[in-house]
Amino acid sequence: MFLHLLKYELKFGLRNKDLIIWLVLFPIVLGTFFKVAFGSIYEKNDKFSSIPVAVVEKSENPAFKQVLDGIESSNEPFLKVNYVTREKAEKLLDDGDVEGIIVSDGELSLTVKEKGLRETMLKLFVEQYKVREKIAMDAINTSPEKAQEVITSLTSETVSSCRKIPLTQGNPDVYIQYFYNLIAMVAMFGCMTGMHITMQNQADLSALGARNNCSPVPKSKSVLASLLGSFIMQTLCMVLCVTFLAFVLKTDFGDRLWLVYPTAVLGGILGVTFGFMVGSLARVGEKTKIAILMTVTMSLCFCSGLMMGNMKAVIAAKIPWFNNINPVAVISDSFYCLNIYEDYDRFITKLITMAVTAVIFAVLGFLVSRRKKYASI
Repeated sequence: MFLHLLKYELKFGLRNKDLIIWLVLFPIVLGTFFKVAFGSIYEKNDKFSSIPVAVVEKSENPAFKQVLDGIESSNEPFLKVNYVTREKAEKLLDDGDVEGIIVSDGELSLTVKEKGLRETMLKLFVEQYKVREKIAMDAINTSPEKAQEVITSLTSETVSSCRKIPLTQGNPDVYIQYFYNLIAMVAMFGCMTGMHITMQNQADLSALGARNNCSPVPKSKSVLASLLGSFIMQTLCMVLCVTFLAFVLKTDFGDRLWLVYPTAVLGGILGVTFGFMVGSLARVGEKTKIAILMTVTMSLCFCSGLMMGNMKAVIAAKIPWFNNINPVAVISDSFYCLNIYEDYDRFITKLITMAVTAVIFAVLGFLVSRRKKYASI
């Protein structure tokens, strides 16, 4: 009997148009819009690229040229050097083709047009070289026979100090959080299937509920079959969502994509149990339950940063504990921890939080559903 109930629950899910629209088509459309809107912002504006600089050589400085050659020969060079005349350099600077002009005339000097991060990096580079050059010249004056050794040391130290040191092996794109929250929203939309379980088991809300309560099948068995069927359908939707984002839209979830899938599935189960609990507790009609669930879900998504990227940080500053109990924030944070942090401590904490919360929601919904009796049907 249990398998029979499960089979018809799966059939109902596959034929449910609302399920197809909100859990399959909607994330595809919204994810595509996110990709169009945010896909290239990080690459164009935030991701570091070589700083174009014009170098004017008024006098020969073999050590400095060797340093620049060493920097440009690296895999991800810090500088992109153009050796030009003073007049050409000023034109490039005015046109915005270079960030600054370095003049080598016995002593280095830097000219920039604006004040910003890249100009500050150029300033620090020039100052660092001048300090090391002075140290090297003092060493040469003391021991002339070690001149080449000192120049080589100066070059290697300056080049190595400009190397790239990644803060994380994951994707540092700040706009990836919108895709995290999109997956979390799809997971929480599973509340609609969870609410459907209560509708088909409450005799005062639907004809199907009245028929199920008249049947000899124990309510516990009927509810468990419905829950399992909803979990399976939600799992399929979450797998489709992550697969579309990762392989069709080419969203970079880091180097541990294989863990993104079970995390999304657990989030989907949390969403189903949330809807099951709210549907069991609320003694109102179907439309009112849907309105309550959608209002609460979208409010939680807003607090997690789906509509406004920095909202989660604002919530953390004003109400630090709220993000720890917001299911949407917990789900999206689990993807963030998986992508950014090398260890699994924070990630496991988020998974445990989701699992415990899902169990609490399911137990509350199950207890309330079993306690409902009807004088007549």
